[in-house]
Amino acid sequence: MEVFGSSGTRGVANEELTPAFVLRVAKAAGTAWGVDRVAIARDTRYTGRMLADAAASGLASTGTDIDRLGTVPTPGAQYYAEREGVPVIVVTASHNPPQYNGIKLVGADGVELAVSDLERIEGTLLAEGFAVAPWDETGRVRTVEGVTREYVDELLASVDRESIADAELTVALDPGHGAGSVTSPEFFRELGCRVVTVNGQPDGHFPGRDPEPVVDNLEDLGRLVRATDADVGIAHDGDADRAIFFDENGEYVEGDATLAALAAAELEAGDTAVSAVNVSQRLVDVVTEIGAELELTPIGSTNIITRIEELEAADERVPIAGEGNGGIFFPRYRLSRDGAFTAARFLELVAERPVSEIVSPYDGYANVRRNVGYESTAERDAMLDAAANHAKSAEAELNTRDGYRLDYGDAWVLARPSGTEPLVRVYAEARDEDRAAELADGMYETLTKSKTDT
Repeated sequence: MEVFGSSGTRGVANEELTPAFVLRVAKAAGTAWGVDRVAIARDTRYTGRMLADAAASGLASTGTDIDRLGTVPTPGAQYYAEREGVPVIVVTASHNPPQYNGIKLVGADGVELAVSDLERIEGTLLAEGFAVAPWDETGRVRTVEGVTREYVDELLASVDRESIADAELTVALDPGHGAGSVTSPEFFRELGCRVVTVNGQPDGHFPGRDPEPVVDNLEDLGRLVRATDADVGIAHDGDADRAIFFDENGEYVEGDATLAALAAAELEAGDTAVSAVNVSQRLVDVVTEIGAELELTPIGSTNIITRIEELEAADERVPIAGEGNGGIFFPRYRLSRDGAFTAARFLELVAERPVSEIVSPYDGYANVRRNVGYESTAERDAMLDAAANHAKSAEAELNTRDGYRLDYGDAWVLARPSGTEPLVRVYAEARDEDRAAELADGMYETLTKSKTDT
């Protein structure tokens, strides 16, 4: 696809992602959906209202009525879509820096659109085959109040509220000035937690930190955990569909360790977990120990969703899926990533024992990454051919869903082309750092040698 990736379309607002472009996307979506009503939600970004206005105009021109939801976490918008049976356009750039914005399209079932649906809308967009309503049949706009309150109520009804409340937990929360700041503080307080916050005010400039919840952006949260003697720290990205944690000592918890701990709590023998091809050995080990199955997909939430749907259609039980970036699915709850729900499921574990104990079985894994740049498609193709030949000679299980992943049982290495930069990325992981470095270096040398041979 030229326009939509695995998580919608994004760009620098008012430069790459202009109101005119968003209007055209909305016209294409309104035309392709062909429904009477579509909702629009946004995160807190400074340009969100401007672009939501453009989307509303585009939809109205196709004769579609609009529900304006205002600032709502993406999972809250998905809840509204499922409840009301209407598609939603979410104006968000998720974890991207403040100057970015984007469009994410959600179906009337509350699930991000599949690739085939995105391709249909993209085809309409590129062909400019938009529906045009007569002047007296253009869409009307209404403002919908109370969506965030209803979303919080849905969350409260979906978790073990009593066990969390009985534990009398102190939660240090960093919603990062994003959409989670309008729902998560209230949610955790109503779960019976004492809540202290940093970067808790909605602010589209994101003055306290960048929206991506990575360790370098979360120093304030670590300090807050230590200063308040909190039991856990929780951070969201800009649209609050992800959750990242700190332990009771104010130490950052790797997202892969969180996913492994939650998987250990959710999975039973015979179940299936779904993740992307860069999945951590932590999850591989959990799945193997439990006697479950692990399905790997190309990187991106859309690909994970599609595989979950395929497995469930075949009567497979998929209690958990996701990636190590804090974006986790609990399909029995809803087929969406939900940072607040993920955090609450983790709090159910924290109610029983400290965070450091929960994740300690998943310490001791070493990750190594390398990047190999290229200047032409010929160089890129030569590197991928070399990776394929490297895989053939290796005594490992090969997965080619997204690049070349070699599983050795105790470790793995992956080479895949970046979707956003002229790079082939190399990832390796093992319990032993030397082992991970050996695998990464071997693949890296293979790729760089192939460049010199072109």
